[in-house]
Amino acid sequence: MKANRTVTVISAFLFLALFVGSVFSLREVDGLRGKEATLEEVLYLPSGKTVKRLSLGYSSLLADIYWTRAVQYFGGKFVRQSTRYDLLYPLLDITTDLDPRLIEAYQTGSVFLCQPPPEGAGQPDKAVALLEKGIRENPTYWRLYFTLGFVHYTDRRDPKAAQEAFERGSNVTGALPFMKVMAARMAERSDDVTTAMYLWKTVYDITADPTVKDTATRHLNSLQVDLDLRELARQVQFYRKKTGALPANWMDLVHTQILPGVPIDPNRTPYKLMPDGTIQVEDPSKFPFLNQGR
Repeated sequence: MKANRTVTVISAFLFLALFVGSVFSLREVDGLRGKEATLEEVLYLPSGKTVKRLSLGYSSLLADIYWTRAVQYFGGKFVRQSTRYDLLYPLLDITTDLDPRLIEAYQTGSVFLCQPPPEGAGQPDKAVALLEKGIRENPTYWRLYFTLGFVHYTDRRDPKAAQEAFERGSNVTGALPFMKVMAARMAERSDDVTTAMYLWKTVYDITADPTVKDTATRHLNSLQVDLDLRELARQVQFYRKKTGALPANWMDLVHTQILPGVPIDPNRTPYKLMPDGTIQVEDPSKFPFLNQGR
C-alpha cells in the first residue's frame, strides 16, 4: 500500500511538473507573438513525443491546449497581417504528436500553413507533411486525402501529386464519388478556374472552422471576379469590333444589348471600365487572391 501511494504521489508530481512546464512554454509562445520569431527561437518547446510519454494519460488534454494556442497564434498573426508564422508548424506538430486523432488540427492547420502570406504561413510543403502524418494515423478518414490533393493542386501546383492523393482517398470506404472525379481532372492537368472554385467550395462545405470558411469565401469571390473580368474583357472587344471604338462606359454595352446591365462584383459593387478598355474592381483589398483587375 505504501509503495502504491509513493508511486501515485510521484506520478502526480511528474504530471504537475509537466503541466506547469507546458504552461510556461505556451506563455513563452504568447510572448513571441508580438515579434517575428525564428524556428531556432522555439527549440525550447518540448517534443510532442516526450510530452506524451510524460503525460500519464492526459495527452489529449495537453493536445487541446496546444491546439487552442496554435489557433490563437495564427489568429494574432493574421490580424496583424504578418509575413512570418514560424511557430505555427511546431505547435501543430506537437499537438498531433500528443493526439494523433485530432483531425481538426490536420485539416484546419494545413490550410493555415499552405496559404501565402499574409493570409497564412506560405508553407505548403509543411502542410503536406502534416497531412501525410494525419493520414498515417487516420488512414480511413478520406477527407484528409481530399485536403492533401487540394494543397498539392492549389498551392504546390502539382497536379500529378494531387491526382495520387485523390485516387488514394477515393479507395477509402465511405469516400464520396467526387474524389474519383477530381482524380480524373488532375490527370487531365485541368489548370482552370472552375476546378479551383470546385475545390474551394468543397473546402467551405466540409469545414466547420469559421476562419477557414472565411478564407474559402474570399478565394471563391476572387476566382469569380477573375471569371467575370475575362468575360467582360471579351465583351468589350466584341463591342470594339462591332462599332470600331472602345465603349465610354457600361451603358454603351447595355444600349447595344451586349450586356443586360451594369456588371457588379460579388460584393455588389460595379466594376470599373477604364478608358483603355480594361476592367478593374473598385476595391482590390476585398479580393486578396485576385490574379487580375487590380
